[in-house]
Amino acid sequence: MGAFLDKPRTNKHNDSGEGNKLLFGVSSMQGWRCEMEDAYYARAGLGNGLDDWSFFAVFDGHAGYKVSEHCAKHLLDSIVSTKEFQSGNHVKGIRKGFLDIDEDMRTLPELNENAAKCGGTTVVCAFVSPTQVFIANCGDSRAVLCRQGAPVFATQDHKPILPEEKERIHNAGGSVMIKRVNGTLAVSRALGDYDFKNVENKGQCEQLVSPEPEIFCQPRQDTDEFLVLACDGIWDVMSNEDVCSFVHSRLKISSDLVNIANEVVDTCLHKGSRDNMSIIIIAFPGAPKPTEEALASDRRLDKQIEKIAREEIESNDITCCGELLEALQSKNIEGLPPGGGLHSKYHIIERIFKEMFPEDQCEVRNIFYNM
Repeated sequence: MGAFLDKPRTNKHNDSGEGNKLLFGVSSMQGWRCEMEDAYYARAGLGNGLDDWSFFAVFDGHAGYKVSEHCAKHLLDSIVSTKEFQSGNHVKGIRKGFLDIDEDMRTLPELNENAAKCGGTTVVCAFVSPTQVFIANCGDSRAVLCRQGAPVFATQDHKPILPEEKERIHNAGGSVMIKRVNGTLAVSRALGDYDFKNVENKGQCEQLVSPEPEIFCQPRQDTDEFLVLACDGIWDVMSNEDVCSFVHSRLKISSDLVNIANEVVDTCLHKGSRDNMSIIIIAFPGAPKPTEEALASDRRLDKQIEKIAREEIESNDITCCGELLEALQSKNIEGLPPGGGLHSKYHIIERIFKEMFPEDQCEVRNIFYNM
């Protein structure tokens, strides 16, 4: 879980779609991690009587990818097949679907040949109906609902240091050390992780690690702009406010949600995220639309950054992109994308550096990625 590559893998897996007056874009990148453990599910229009419902989910695996991959394929069916969900009790159906899939996975040989190495996954998911948004969270991935460029709802990360989580862990005979369950696992709720779920005389939701999601119901409003589901690789370096303001501002530049999702991921990489990163942006009808004024302003900003970058290289001993970024940060450039800042324009900085030093490779220093 703690191993890193010599340089990040920045190729991205993308997905997009539309339906039920929703648009969505997905970006997923391995980054610095030695293995890609994230998975996702995105579908607008579920069929089988749920044609006007949509489902989106991000799964952040740990200690392997098998649990996140399995849950991405089967969690939706586990939920909608419950009698509770089918009878219209959607909150109870979502909860039971989580608990059912967690129990079912215990019996799968491919996931339990060695329970200690099975690993687990956090989950954040959302059902979008014509009138409501049901959001379920289990772990430290996060959902944020945005209106007018600001977060109006966000899930709470399930960390072992939270009083309620810590109490359950202690009651199950465990401890919280270095902010981790028994000093090893950084999340207190997850699917899988069966070596943390073997305490006798304790129920399924009373174990060291619980598979129980927190479930929220948000009535849809005309002012809803977009919903973001993302793993902690995003939230490690961008706040709820950062992501909402950045996506809001980019929607005024482009309606391409995949491109915007890629921009978020790249910005987080340059802000210092060392984790796998996956994000789904779901745009509602009330999302901002591109304007010529915003496009012209963004073009002027790009040209200004290019000009200042060239001047810095010509007048100073700049040896790498990281140094050029640091030099530009001292210039107090106005009009940078809110929430993303100069890091979101790193592609311009890198391009100018390579144009002026065509034989050199942009050196990536640890100090840059840990800023």
